[in-house]
Amino acid sequence: MSGPVLAAYAYCESVTGHEARNFAYGIRLLPTPKRQAMSALYAFSRRVDDIGDGDLAPADKQARLDQTRAALARVRAGEVTEEDTDPVAVALADSARRFPIPLGGLDELIDGVQMDLRGDTYETWEDLAAYCRCVAGAIGRLSLGVFGTATSAEERERAAEYADTLGLALQLTNILRDLREDASNGRTYLPANDLAKFGCSEGFHSDTPPRGADFAGLIEFEVRRARALFADGYRLLPMLDRRSGACVSAMAGIYRRLLERIAADPEAVLRGRVSLPAHEKAYVAARGLAGLDARRAARRRV
Repeated sequence: MSGPVLAAYAYCESVTGHEARNFAYGIRLLPTPKRQAMSALYAFSRRVDDIGDGDLAPADKQARLDQTRAALARVRAGEVTEEDTDPVAVALADSARRFPIPLGGLDELIDGVQMDLRGDTYETWEDLAAYCRCVAGAIGRLSLGVFGTATSAEERERAAEYADTLGLALQLTNILRDLREDASNGRTYLPANDLAKFGCSEGFHSDTPPRGADFAGLIEFEVRRARALFADGYRLLPMLDRRSGACVSAMAGIYRRLLERIAADPEAVLRGRVSLPAHEKAYVAARGLAGLDARRAARRRV
């Protein structure tokens, strides 16, 4: 690998290590080539997310997204060389040459951020799931290009479905965690039908639930939905090799634990962002690897 490409990957890994509070714990378990490729995917995705979450005017955000989509088109067309001045594009182009990454998933991510720019709201879970597939499910499918799965077409299709479902579980957990923060930015992601059912249509603009609302019931309802998505998405794990499975198990395990913390104290999401301390994330990652090995050993005995 040339010096410029190594430098591009080093840049992406520094972005991942600094910005990815949960993602980085999983990809540490991967061999170097896969870890580098996942860092390139993260750095590109982070760029897209930062445009959507930044302080620019909507027209300027759209212009930046158009530029980012153009950079992705250059990667897809093989037009990015190692001398390119954009290290993320250099690393992503190299990763796409080394792994069968479905780069269209990054177009879906940009589509999802554009939905945020338009201020889209979601009437039903099916509406919200379409958004979640853009901003999270697509990342799961992109990751499969790096991880690799069983060779049969049928199993690859099932693996993509499980990765998509696991992405929905992670994103719904994110939505619950960021409920108050999103409300302060004028965003509401939970389905309007669910909000109305539990008397929460007025939104979440203070550290206490809306008057007369069954806020705990709303959170319990969404937590049950997320748990079901996790259960289905975890069916991906046996289809991955040991280290890729450990990576996914670690990342999903951190979010699953976060979900249970929200379930135990629903109003915590109104008081601030719920998170896990670093030592607990490291413990979950290590436990995920050990648990994966134990499950594989049990299957061999059977």
